[in-house]
Parts: sequence; structure tokens; C-alpha cells
Amino acid sequence: MKKFLEEFKAFALKGNVMDMAIGVIIGAAFGDIVNALTECFIQPLIALIGGTEVHGTIPLGNSGQALDYGTFITAVINFVIMALILFCLVKAINKLMEVGKKKAADEAPATKICPYCKSEISKEATRCPHCTSQIEG
Repeated sequence: MKKFLEEFKAFALKGNVMDMAIGVIIGAAFGDIVNALTECFIQPLIALIGGTEVHGTIPLGNSGQALDYGTFITAVINFVIMALILFCLVKAINKLMEVGKKKAADEAPATKICPYCKSEISKEATRCPHCTSQIEG
């Protein structure tokens, strides 16, 4: 049992598992923000423009049951907003990652090693200043 607990502790404390847990918690909080945005701002605007109630239902006969299309529309709007924001967020993060890669590529070494004397020389050098050998390409 002790070995099992040690393995679980090693798994749970890995960086990617902790990052995922934090992401889930932040995602849930962000979902609440999107729900509030939809219910407090977007639904009243839709009701104002369309003149209909977004919290509507369609009764199903005399059974007392009803289709709650207002809740469905709210869920669809929440999903679209969440997907759009996540898309923009991932796109921005990818762009930031590219900037980091470009900087790393721009900082490529300005020197190379002479194939004859193994001294470090300028990348643009055509002749080694140490052994005076002609350097190709």
C-alpha cells in the first residue's frame, strides 16, 4: 500500500497533472463568468431585438411537461462564447510561442568551428585566423 501511495503522489504532483487541475478550476470559474454574461447582458439584448422571451417553454400536451428552449438557447450561446474566447486565447498563446521561437532562431550562434584546427571562428569567415586554412561554405 505504501508503494501505491508513493506512486500516486509522484503522479499527482507531476507538473502537467497540476496544470490540468488548475485549468479545470479556472475553466469552471470562467464558465460562471460566461453564464453571467449571457444571462445578464446577451439574453436581454436578444429579448429587446427579437421581442421574445428567451426563457420560453413549449408545453407538451396536458402532461405538464414542457420543452425549455430558453435554457437550450442560453447553453448554445454560452458554448459559442466559450469556444470563441478559448480559440482566441489559444491563438494568442501560439503567437507568443512563435515569437519565442523566432527569438531563439535569431540568436543562432554567430560562430562555427574550424574543421582543421577546431578553433572557434566567425560564421562569415572564409579563412581561419588561427591556422589560415581556407574554409568552405
